[in-house]
Amino acid sequence: MSSLNKGVRRAEVALKWDPSPLGESPHDLDLVAATYTTEAPFGEPAYVVHFDSRSPDGTIILARQSGTGQGFGADEVMTLEFDRLAPAYGRVVVGVVIQQSNGRTVFGDVANASVRFLEGHTEIGGNDFAAVPDATAATVGEFVRGETGGWTFSASLNGFDSDPQTFLTVMGRPTA
Repeated sequence: MSSLNKGVRRAEVALKWDPSPLGESPHDLDLVAATYTTEAPFGEPAYVVHFDSRSPDGTIILARQSGTGQGFGADEVMTLEFDRLAPAYGRVVVGVVIQQSNGRTVFGDVANASVRFLEGHTEIGGNDFAAVPDATAATVGEFVRGETGGWTFSASLNGFDSDPQTFLTVMGRPTA
């Protein structure tokens, strides 16, 4: 990375899915972001943003939240402002979890689920969950602060078979 490139400064994550068929219980997918310190990038998250919440410093905000997939465009939208994130933080992992209140639901049960990462108007990553049809949760990307302070993004899709609370504790662990 050149000294003129400051990396990803602000990103938006957009999640969408189709509503459940008429007469079936609604599918409820949620965007989550776990923030890790530079001292423990794979330890316990310093904080997690989920379910219509925001980070303590306001740099990560879940601005739109849906419990059904009904709506125009993205059903859930999260904004991450890396140029304002304190230097103590060095890694942010973004995931999607399916609420399990109406029986076990996996990504293969949810029609047209997809996630997109945008930097400004440029798409920098995305996925449709087709590679993890039996998972109830998945990490979809991570941002890492480099030695010069700039943030880089890498798209990744790792499926998990866990309830939402457990997913929040394991989503940042290294993958094999």
